[in-house]
Amino acid sequence: MAKIITLGEIMLRLSPNGNDRFIQSEMFRIIPGGGEANVAVSVANYGHEAYFVSKLPKHDIGQIAINALRRYGVDTRFIARGGERVGLYYAETGASMRPSKVIYDRAHSSIAEANPEDFDFDAIMEGAQWFHWSGITPAISDKAAELTRLACEAAKRHGVTVSVDLNFRKKLWTSEKAISVMRPLMQYVDVCIGNEEDAQLCLGFKPDADVEGGQTDASGYHKIFEQMQKEFGFKYVVSTLR
Repeated sequence: MAKIITLGEIMLRLSPNGNDRFIQSEMFRIIPGGGEANVAVSVANYGHEAYFVSKLPKHDIGQIAINALRRYGVDTRFIARGGERVGLYYAETGASMRPSKVIYDRAHSSIAEANPEDFDFDAIMEGAQWFHWSGITPAISDKAAELTRLACEAAKRHGVTVSVDLNFRKKLWTSEKAISVMRPLMQYVDVCIGNEEDAQLCLGFKPDADVEGGQTDASGYHKIFEQMQKEFGFKYVVSTLR
């Protein structure tokens, strides 16, 4: 059983019932979740020792997120408590030709405003085998980007394997900002997960393939991932082609 650490923001998703639209809804379902929190839940379900690192308010709404993780066996001892709010997002499920819709309300959440002194990353990484983060976390705020760097440095000090899911989100930052923040963080990464679009928008690599035109020959992608591996020293680059 491995000790696996994830770092990120857990938010509350507010969704209408079924395929109802926002404007016709009188009530929303609350579903806690977030990229790294979902990974923690998954590895806990596989029987590993999963820890999620974040910051949440001390009030009952923050406790909703804590309890959601605990029910799946995720260890929450390293979640700092404090700050003003839990990040929210509203998700409307599409139907037929109508696409799904997401509206974020996550500015100034507790993890976005968290400080380095909220976490003892050396204690967190002690005895761990794996640390996972995603490009969403440093995109949240400059403070969260600094926390990500400090966590990566501690992971390297303790010989922990580090993986990243590049996961570019245009609603959180521009490609220029992403490249400026993400490229320096790649020095800590052993396993890089992402598709060709993430590689371009987060790291500045452009595949030799016509993605929008449907020319998705695997060799074009293989070349870009080899370039990434050569430049950053990744042990593995993981992607999907579909």
